[in-house]
Amino acid sequence: MIDQSLMSDMLSPFWVSIKLAGVTTICLLLFATPVAYWLAKPSRRQVVARLKVLLMGIIAMPLVLPPTVIGFYLLLLLSPSVGIGKWLSEHNISPLIFTFEGLVIGSIIYSLPFYIQPVYAQFLRIPQSVMEVAHLLEPSRFKRFLRVALPQARVGIVLGSLISFAHTIGEFGVVLMIGGSISDETKVVSIAIYEQVEALNYEAAHMMSGILIIMGVIMVALIASVSRLNQRS
Repeated sequence: MIDQSLMSDMLSPFWVSIKLAGVTTICLLLFATPVAYWLAKPSRRQVVARLKVLLMGIIAMPLVLPPTVIGFYLLLLLSPSVGIGKWLSEHNISPLIFTFEGLVIGSIIYSLPFYIQPVYAQFLRIPQSVMEVAHLLEPSRFKRFLRVALPQARVGIVLGSLISFAHTIGEFGVVLMIGGSISDETKVVSIAIYEQVEALNYEAAHMMSGILIIMGVIMVALIASVSRLNQRS
């Protein structure tokens, strides 16, 4: 039997992981959706088109780089001696490394391509004729985005949100580098499993891994269902 204190230690990382995944997904919904829309819009100017290709390449970097590389450079960027961390320190603002807020920043960057790609693809599927009619009827770009583009891309947005949430739940390298293992603050479930294995506490590791597997199966089933919906539409 697993005692009460160990059960509490097991539940806390799940809560941190779910909270991190939820906050990260909400941030991506708010900020990455307009970026995906802008990237998908046709560009007449060659400079803008090239800039979009470059930005897509930068966004895709987490797909090819090891998580520890991204985590290492984020650690440097957020540390009090250089970059953003230095600016925060000079203005007497608390540092972001080894905090939940720092984890959110790292998770947004690491999960960005997993959200952008399905949303970008869905915006590309909107017929140009639909946007041209919307342009004639609604002069405001913001209102066209809200009333026409977003409803047309809703399946891609849901798909991107599910993938980003699932991906954030399973993060390890990035969160370990910039968050460490602080109970109730930065210790996510992947780090907790690693620590239990290091301590040879395989029973607890089995339990947490089993819950993650169940969550993973549910998320994969949801993603597959939305993908089938997307193919039919």
